[in-house]
Amino acid sequence: MSDQEDGQFELLSQLLSEEPSGKQSCEQILFAKQAEELKSTNRELHGPQESAYIKVSSVVETRPDTGREQRKGAPEVIFGETKDPAQIIVMVQGLLTSTGRVIISRMTPTKVEQVKAAFKEYTVRICRTSRTMVIYHPEYKRRRTRGGHVGVISAGTSDIPVAEEAVVVAEEMGCRVTSIYDVGVAGLHRLIEPLRDLLADKVDVIVVAAGMDGALPSVVTGLVPVPVIGLPTSIGYGIGGKGLAALLSMLQTCAPGLSVVNIDNGVGAGITAALIANRMAQAREH
Repeated sequence: MSDQEDGQFELLSQLLSEEPSGKQSCEQILFAKQAEELKSTNRELHGPQESAYIKVSSVVETRPDTGREQRKGAPEVIFGETKDPAQIIVMVQGLLTSTGRVIISRMTPTKVEQVKAAFKEYTVRICRTSRTMVIYHPEYKRRRTRGGHVGVISAGTSDIPVAEEAVVVAEEMGCRVTSIYDVGVAGLHRLIEPLRDLLADKVDVIVVAAGMDGALPSVVTGLVPVPVIGLPTSIGYGIGGKGLAALLSMLQTCAPGLSVVNIDNGVGAGITAALIANRMAQAREH
């Protein structure tokens, strides 16, 4: 076992051990600090008059996993859809201090502008198609890794936003990504040449995003000698709509080698693909 793994298990042991009564835990201290920062951020965003009506609930705690990327090779990602801008800003501040880079998913245009305004001195990457935002500390240096090669395919143009979510995450994990869009089964001839080129370019793993009947991931899996990750999207209507038929179709596949994430889970697909691809890249070096 490596020293790094020993350290992780030692940390876990400390976290699970009983703490002396009356003594504040590290998490409690961190929360108190975050609550004060949240109040300060609210005042900056809304002004002194409105901030009087914005209260920080005692149940709002955040515990960002700052060691996740070091521990398992996948970064912590903030889910922005259900959080207000002030909460996002406080979480970003904490993660930037410890990791130097923060990925935020499912951001509305309004939230993007508010969060961007709070980090004017930082480098910000915005992918409006996927509603994803990445913020880098001025001193952040991307690790020079020989990441693997991830292919991302979408059945239709409506599936691109979810597919792009996977693209951004895989790129942030150091992978080279090749995208092929709008090659669904309604015009399957469009898939053949791009897929042949992708395989010739030594792709390690392929993410296939599809809504409606969700048939494309099974088709691709039956043709390629690499792992495929099915990414059902919520494109569709009527019975089986909103991604349900696509999800069930992928789960019922006859093609071996297809794994499936949940509906619209582009982040999960991107992380899984990047973990596979980066492991393949490591194997090639040895």
